[in-house]
Amino acid sequence: MVAWHDEIMAKPSAPKRDFMQVGRAIVERAIGEQMDGKPLETSVDARNPRKVEAGRLGGLRGGKARAKKLSSSKRQEIARKAAEKRWKSEQ
Repeated sequence: MVAWHDEIMAKPSAPKRDFMQVGRAIVERAIGEQMDGKPLETSVDARNPRKVEAGRLGGLRGGKARAKKLSSSKRQEIARKAAEKRWKSEQ
């Protein structure tokens, strides 16, 4: 279902920049630093790398482990509910 306001609302425009600003940004990215010699601003990942890796591994294993534990009737019930939701969202 499409919301009534999706077609009417204007999309936010990108900030207006002249060609000199765009050119400077391209050169700075190409050389890896700002024109005045300062390093480019990079986002630093403040998360604990061990915890990030553990979460990733848990996510990789989680779905398969859950599927093994479910009975076939429970899997069918979950699939049926998902199909009903898909059909409701399409109409």
